[in-house]
Amino acid sequence: MKIDRRGFGTLFAAILSGSLPGPAFAARRRSPSRPMKQLIKPPRLRQGDTVALIAPGGYTSDRAIEKAVRNIESLGFKVKPGRYLREVFGNYAGSVQQRLADLHAAFADPEVKAIWPIRGGSGCISLLSGLDYELIRRNPKVLLGYSDITALHLAIYQRVGLVTFHGPVASSTMSDYSREHMMAVLTEPRAGYTIPMARENAERALSEPHYGIRTVTQGVATGALMGGNLSLVAALSGTPYACDYRDCILFLEEVNEAPYRIDRWMTQLDLALGFDKAAALVIGICENCGPEHEEISLTLDQTLDLHLKPLTIPAVSGYSIGHIRNQFTLPMGVRATLDTGAQTLTLLDSAVS
Repeated sequence: MKIDRRGFGTLFAAILSGSLPGPAFAARRRSPSRPMKQLIKPPRLRQGDTVALIAPGGYTSDRAIEKAVRNIESLGFKVKPGRYLREVFGNYAGSVQQRLADLHAAFADPEVKAIWPIRGGSGCISLLSGLDYELIRRNPKVLLGYSDITALHLAIYQRVGLVTFHGPVASSTMSDYSREHMMAVLTEPRAGYTIPMARENAERALSEPHYGIRTVTQGVATGALMGGNLSLVAALSGTPYACDYRDCILFLEEVNEAPYRIDRWMTQLDLALGFDKAAALVIGICENCGPEHEEISLTLDQTLDLHLKPLTIPAVSGYSIGHIRNQFTLPMGVRATLDTGAQTLTLLDSAVS
C-alpha cells in the first residue's frame, strides 16, 4: 500500500493516539472498574445457635477438637461436629468427597447457623470445583476462618456473592480483642462499625518489629473488602475463582514463608490485575516471614516495599490481620473505609442480616 506524506502523518498520529483499529495498534487501556456484586448476607448469630465444626482442609486431632468445642461453647453456641471431622487422608482431613460431604451437610442442615472450620492447613482449593454453589445460595449462613479457608471465601464470593468472614478458626487461641471484634461483626447487624488496630500488637512491636504498623502511602480509601492468605489468593489467579480486587481494599497476610516467595506471589497478583487498580492495599502481620537459610536475602519490609512504594493508593503493612492471636474479623465483600492516619477500618454496611 502506497502512502503519501500527508497519509503517513495521519497514520502516525493515529498510532500515537491509539485510535487505529486492530490488535497491532491497540493502545493499552486501564482495566474497567470492578462491577458491583449483589451481596447475600447471612443471618446474624444469636446465643444458643448451633455451629457446625468441620475440617475442610488439613487434618486435625482430638486435642484440637476439644479446644474448638470449648471455644464455641464459651461463646454461647452449641457444637455439631461433622461426620468426617476426624478423618485423615495424607495431611488432609479425609478425601475430597468426605470434606465436601461435611461442608454440604452443614449448609443444608436447617439447625446449623454457622460453619466454623477447625483449622486451615491445605486442601480447600481441591473442593472448589465440586462445591454445590446453588445449595449455598439457598442456605446462606456464616462461614468463618482464615489461612487455607481463603480458597472457600473467594470461590463462594465469586459464585454466590455470600458474605463470609476472614477471622479466627475454631481452634484459635483468641484474645479479648479478637473475640470482641469477631462477635460484633457476626452478631450485630449495624453499619459504621470501626475497628482499631490491636494495642497488644503495638506493644509487641517493641521487641518484634514486624508487629509494627508501617504506613507506606497515607490516605483514606473506600471499597469492598477482598483478599486473604497471600499464597491462596495468588494460587487462584487465572481460575474462575480468582480474587477480583479492582476498586477493593485488598488485604493480604502470610506465615512461615521466605521473602523471595512473598515477592513471587505479590508479583503474580500485580501482573494479574495491577495493584494500582485496588482502592488500597493492606498487608497484615506476616509471622515468621524473614529470610530462611539464604546467605543473601531482602528483608520482609524490603520485599513488601518493592510492591507498596510504587503505589499512589493508600498502602500499609502490619495491620492486625493474619496468623496471630490479636486479629480482627473481616467480612468479605462488605464496603469499608481505611484511614491510615487513624489506623482504623470502618465497616460501612452490616455484614449480617
